[in-house]
Amino acid sequence: MGGGGRVTGGPANTDAYRAARDHLVATATDYDAAVNSFCWPHLTGTFNWATDWFDVIARGNHRPALWIVEADGREERITFDGMASRSDQVATWLAALGVGKGDRVMLMLGNQVELWEAMLAIAKLGAVIMPTTAALGPADLSDRIDRGAVSFVITNAADTGKFDEVPGDYTRIVVGDSVPGWHGYNEAYTYMSAGPFQAVTEVGDPLLVYFTSGTTSKPKMVQHSQISYPVGHLSTMYWIGVRPGDLHLAISAPGWAKHAWSCFFAPWIAEATVFVYNYSRFDATSLLGQLRRAEVNTFCAPPTVWRMLIQAELGERPAGLREILGAGEPLNPDVIAQVEKAWGLTIRDGFGQTETTLQVANTPGQPVKAGSMGRPAPGVPVVLVDPITGQLADEGEICLDLAAAPVNLMTGYLGDPERNAAVMADGYYHTGDVASRDSDGYITYIGRTDDVFKSSDYKVSPFELESVLIEHPAVVEAAVVPQPDETRLAVPKAYVSLAAGWEPNHETARSILEYARDHLAPYLRIRRVEFTELPKTISGKIRRVELRHREEEAHAAGSALPTEYRYEDVFFDAKS
Repeated sequence: MGGGGRVTGGPANTDAYRAARDHLVATATDYDAAVNSFCWPHLTGTFNWATDWFDVIARGNHRPALWIVEADGREERITFDGMASRSDQVATWLAALGVGKGDRVMLMLGNQVELWEAMLAIAKLGAVIMPTTAALGPADLSDRIDRGAVSFVITNAADTGKFDEVPGDYTRIVVGDSVPGWHGYNEAYTYMSAGPFQAVTEVGDPLLVYFTSGTTSKPKMVQHSQISYPVGHLSTMYWIGVRPGDLHLAISAPGWAKHAWSCFFAPWIAEATVFVYNYSRFDATSLLGQLRRAEVNTFCAPPTVWRMLIQAELGERPAGLREILGAGEPLNPDVIAQVEKAWGLTIRDGFGQTETTLQVANTPGQPVKAGSMGRPAPGVPVVLVDPITGQLADEGEICLDLAAAPVNLMTGYLGDPERNAAVMADGYYHTGDVASRDSDGYITYIGRTDDVFKSSDYKVSPFELESVLIEHPAVVEAAVVPQPDETRLAVPKAYVSLAAGWEPNHETARSILEYARDHLAPYLRIRRVEFTELPKTISGKIRRVELRHREEEAHAAGSALPTEYRYEDVFFDAKS
């Protein structure tokens, strides 16, 4: 069986890892073969992905590992061998500053070479990487440095001012211009490398700590081991369909887990080139131009980007493009259909979390069912559990069966034993997402457990309604939440962000409500519309919890919201 066998560190671990990788590449378009024959490499003893995998594939390899293109046309390419050497040099310098095994290093950089080489360098020292978005302000940074027990911070000169108000005994490292009180990262390039480095970590040692984006609560600290992401992302590589020698582009912001998924682990597991296109303001035409010029083979983008691309002139399929993917939120079928018509390629959905790698996906070469996000990835023990009975079901919460010892699962939430106990209860890891499964094993997303609601005893999936709404030309984004109702328990209300050229008035509301009425079953009818900018987390996810609280507060006060449009008022003759 591909990737099987227990090993005890060193070259044996690397060989087992490579065998598992090669098996998934060989079965890339044969889902049944992959599921039936794949098993995770059982690594034991010492293992460090940066030294035992990346350095092994990188030494003497002069193909580009990283290719960064700026909006003004500047480019930088670093070979695999160059990346291994540069990260050795940075690791040597960081060690001289005191970075050692187990130290937590906050890494707050953009899509720049220093990000990739620093991640490798920190890993080589056995320290813990804490990726952080540069969009955070002093208050959030203070919270993360305090709760995360951060010992070192690496950031760009432009962001050092944020730390003036952030207390703590942490060493400050600046990339770019010199800043008083900060060690200059450029010093690393003057150091004589102490590499090649050897693995100093056991398989269970921590490698990464991610802060979740906090859609419903204070950001959680998600810890991953030396194998949960480095080995677990074999499932992500399989979903993407990226192969050795490919050029892979993923639209993803540093600081969030998806960046590690698609811009670090998955492509380099496959020995592919990470391609990055940096822009200050998104331009669909420019992005399409880069896909063609660079001859990108595999491309992953969030739904927002796909919606912008179809509004531009897609043109003919970029010559090198083989696999296209959507991630972050489920894609509605209309977007998939438009891209398929223009390019002859199907956007394939994937589902996973910061806490895991890829869990469920439409994988290469397999039939895609409209609305479904596919089937469980090879080796990932996905089950659906009825939240009331706790029994396995064809509709329920997406869970991982802990009895199967899922490799691609976090080690836990740091400093939060109560949440750990809850999320790992009853022998399952609970994702908090609800889905249904058909007779062919295809899984269709319904929504978050706290987003799905009842209306007149019917279960309402906000995602299903939102997918219809965004097909209306006036709607850029929509969030559907329950508005408390004495008769129906709750009625669906849509908060809508309008496209340019549309006014937030009675006529627009009528047009949207009419479109929803004609494209949804009567029991799913949207009864309220309000135009607003949607509240979001720092990572761009919609905070429906704020909108739900707004509705609950208005109901408790007994007052209708004056800025909403009601179905019964817009359609004066409405009888239902």
